[in-house]
Amino acid sequence: MKKRGSYIRDRYGRSSHWQSNACRWNRRRSSNERYRAEISHSPQSSDSNTRAFSSASSSNESSSVPELPGFYFDPEKNRYFRLLPGHNNCNPLTREIIQHKEMESKRLKLLEEEDMLKKKTTRIGLNPLPLLHKRQLGLLCSTNYCRLVHELRVNCMQRKKVKIQSPDSSVVGTDHFKLIVADTARERVFTVNDVEHGGCKYGIINLSGLGTQALTVEMYDNLYFTNRKVNSVCWASLTHPDSHVLLCLMGIAETPGCASLLPASLFSNTRPVGDQPGMLCSFKISTAWSCAWCLNPQANNCFSTGLSRKVLVTNAVTGHRQTFGTNSDVLAQQFATQAPVLFNGCRSGEVFSIDLRHRSRKGQGWKATRLFHDSAVTSVKVLQDEQHLMVSDMTGKIKLWDLRANKCVKQYEGHNNEYAYLPLHVHEEEGLLIAVGQDCYTRIWSLNDTHLLRTIPSPYPSSNQDIPSVVFSSHLGGPYGVPGLLLAVRQDLYCFSYN
Repeated sequence: MKKRGSYIRDRYGRSSHWQSNACRWNRRRSSNERYRAEISHSPQSSDSNTRAFSSASSSNESSSVPELPGFYFDPEKNRYFRLLPGHNNCNPLTREIIQHKEMESKRLKLLEEEDMLKKKTTRIGLNPLPLLHKRQLGLLCSTNYCRLVHELRVNCMQRKKVKIQSPDSSVVGTDHFKLIVADTARERVFTVNDVEHGGCKYGIINLSGLGTQALTVEMYDNLYFTNRKVNSVCWASLTHPDSHVLLCLMGIAETPGCASLLPASLFSNTRPVGDQPGMLCSFKISTAWSCAWCLNPQANNCFSTGLSRKVLVTNAVTGHRQTFGTNSDVLAQQFATQAPVLFNGCRSGEVFSIDLRHRSRKGQGWKATRLFHDSAVTSVKVLQDEQHLMVSDMTGKIKLWDLRANKCVKQYEGHNNEYAYLPLHVHEEEGLLIAVGQDCYTRIWSLNDTHLLRTIPSPYPSSNQDIPSVVFSSHLGGPYGVPGLLLAVRQDLYCFSYN
């Protein structure tokens, strides 16, 4: 005779102790459901007792359910299910599938709320006239007033699909957007698209049509494409503002990386017939992770490329180069404008600056500023006063650093990242910080008080291959445009503009 409490063996000889525990909890919860049903249908029970029991049971729902190894509790079906460890079973149930299902249901719920924006007003107390009246009476301080106004504007943005036109019908709707980068005037957007047979191709979108009710843009393509991954893109002002585009390509196998400077006129249909300008400069380098163009006159026509364990500063006209050795790969870069200072973010988490007025020398003496994050740095953004630096890393942390005191003064919560290269978008004119997470959600924070203003879901299911790329501008489409957000995902383009 078996002793009480001994393990039960299945036909394979495995212990079913956890199965018996799960069945016991399922039976107990079923009896609780029957008990609630009896109380609700009993004429002697009062409504107040029923409501009290229901509220107490619902509040203790999550806390009363223990977590059993190898089992998953479904709150909708109110029972445990066994997690299958392998992929050879029929309809396997794993934690990854459960997590993806929960994220998808959350995304669909947020999309429904986005679609209802036309039918509902903003939250109570967030209307422009009462806010202005309270501000005039001195009931709202300037910080709270600015935050509420930005929250009002950002939450009133509605998603509208943009129609993409092109002289070549094969350009539109065939390849997925990987990256979009707007020029200084926000009149053009350089695009990097993934090609079906592998590699990338480039194009330029003219945003002048965003000011019309039709929301149409024109996209121009060219014959330049590559079978290598594009790691970084930035606009370059060589002969005139935003006259060129700087590309950094990743090396594969025995093929080294490449840095190329393309004239923007390659993508224009207004150039004279027969005029086919080529690349201004293209040179082979080790794997290039990042690039930046300098707008300061003291380093005129210079651009930087972040390589494996070094930084290379090149003059595009003379070809003169400066090399700065580092201890880690340089993943993010940006130049200051008031001084020829280059800020760099490394895979090791170090952030340092280089003053180009000082010649490169051995050792670490040329590092003017040094900051440290706990993970690889994915983006660095210099604020207009050039006394503050916004930095994000691969743990999802976004910090604002005071360069004078070398300390973090603000931190923005909610960003999602584990290992992806995700850029930041800082817009001081509107007081906004925008970042797309690895979960494919676009989040908008108030730059002043770090308040999360809005979370925009992707129109498509979350996937590491379909992370949206965004552009925000105070004058989207040109000098007469309104503030808005441009979002590119897969082969579609969406516009979120202020009403």
